[in-house]
Amino acid sequence: MANQGPSTAPPPSGEAVRVDAWIWSVRLTKTRSQAAAACKAGHVRVNGERVKPAHTVKPGDRIRLFHEGRERLVLVTKIIRKRVGAPVAVQCYEDNSPPPPPREFTAPIAVRDRGTGRPTKRDRREMERLARRHTEGHGGHPAPDA
Repeated sequence: MANQGPSTAPPPSGEAVRVDAWIWSVRLTKTRSQAAAACKAGHVRVNGERVKPAHTVKPGDRIRLFHEGRERLVLVTKIIRKRVGAPVAVQCYEDNSPPPPPREFTAPIAVRDRGTGRPTKRDRREMERLARRHTEGHGGHPAPDA
C-alpha cells in the first residue's frame, strides 16, 4: 500500500475523528488537552449543540469554539487525523469567525538612554504627567498639575 502521508490523508470510510483531535489538528488550539478541556467546559458546539471531546465530526459540520477570549466559527471542509502545518491546516476549514477584538492601547513608556543614570525630579514629573494624560482618556481620575 502506498504511503499517502500523515498530513491530509482522509480517514478510511467508517473511521471517525474526535472533535478534540480535529480542533487540535487544524491548530485552533495549541494542545489536544486544551481542546478536550474546552469541550468539557462547554466551549465547543457542533451544529449548535454542546459536545463532549469524543464527539465525531464530518465535512459540513459547523464548529463554534470559544478559546483564549475569542470566538471561532469554522465550517469543516476536510477531516484529518494528524496535526499538520498551518498552510495545510487552513485548507481543512472555512473560517467564518468575527475579527479579533482590538488590542488594548498601552501608554507610551518613557525611554531613557542607557547609562544616563537616575531620572531627575524634572524627568520624573514629566513621566508622571504622561501617565496621567493616558489615564484621563480611559476613565481614570485626572490629577492636579504639579
